[in-house]
Amino acid sequence: MSEHKATISWKRNTPEFLKGRYSREHTWSFDGGLTVLASSSPSVVPVPYSNPANIDPEEAFVASISSCHMLTYIYVAGKQGFQVDSYHDDAVGMTTKNEQGVPWVSLVTLNPKIAYSGDKLPTAADVEYLHHLAHEQCFIANSVKTQIVVGGTQAHG
Repeated sequence: MSEHKATISWKRNTPEFLKGRYSREHTWSFDGGLTVLASSSPSVVPVPYSNPANIDPEEAFVASISSCHMLTYIYVAGKQGFQVDSYHDDAVGMTTKNEQGVPWVSLVTLNPKIAYSGDKLPTAADVEYLHHLAHEQCFIANSVKTQIVVGGTQAHG
């Protein structure tokens, strides 16, 4: 159907690699020309071997889920006749250990604040239904086993 590419680049910058003393800073480059500074999470690898100013894979995962849900939500809302003026989400991901003791992002909570205008404003039931549709149709949500919750309500994760 479609292909999505990213180029990830890292280079050793210290002779102490085998002792685990090396920077995890790297770059993510995308087909549109954007390059993003990335690193391991400082909650996984301590500073100075990680850089908290750079995006880490866990943050990117949470952002990807939130972004996909938002894009799908505003699409389905528009199709239902609701005019969305703004959408802001303070999404949070939680890392826990699975049955084998391996850490994973087990839960992402979306906390959207959405503003509407126009003649047709959604009821609370409409908003819940729109989140349900967005979750069902979001490419990323359909690609992960992580539980995704919207505003304290499970969105069929």
